[in-house]
Amino acid sequence: MKKHTIDGIVIIKKYANRRLYNTETSSYITLDHLATMTREGRDFKVVDAKTDDDITHNVLTQIIMEEESRGQTMLPVSFLRQLISMYGDSMQAMVPGYLEASMDSFRRNQEQFKSTIEGAFAHSPFAEIAKRNLQMFEAAAQAFQPPVAPGGAATAATGTAPATKDAEIAALKAELTRLQDKVEKLG
Repeated sequence: MKKHTIDGIVIIKKYANRRLYNTETSSYITLDHLATMTREGRDFKVVDAKTDDDITHNVLTQIIMEEESRGQTMLPVSFLRQLISMYGDSMQAMVPGYLEASMDSFRRNQEQFKSTIEGAFAHSPFAEIAKRNLQMFEAAAQAFQPPVAPGGAATAATGTAPATKDAEIAALKAELTRLQDKVEKLG
């Protein structure tokens, strides 16, 4: 009997017909299912059903490409150009570790900021204002996270729809600056 997981890592088999098979649930799944598993923190490994080669990296890259093509772009063109220019560069080997550390730091800062804001305004007359500001911050943070539901807009938390992405980004940057100023005044 074959194992369906290895040390808690779900094994997904990809067949030549591009179908993905979840060995844990004994069912065929889609890239959307894998994206959901990723958001839920489930660890998985995608292997080629014929060769048993690990193709997880390729499949995750494919998920990012599909998310980007849905209009919820998170990776700016300038970043993509910089990333591409690093291929073949003498610093290429350092880029993955740097990007991973940067994302880890961003996540930690996001959680720390959220905890600080919630703690600072709990049981005070500013609690409702802080709650609204936190919602705006979370909307800004969504720019660095995949959307929870396909087609969901990053502006759903604020209830507004700026005319352009540039206007939305500018509004979020301004709000983030305003929140940072408030936090500094509290400290």
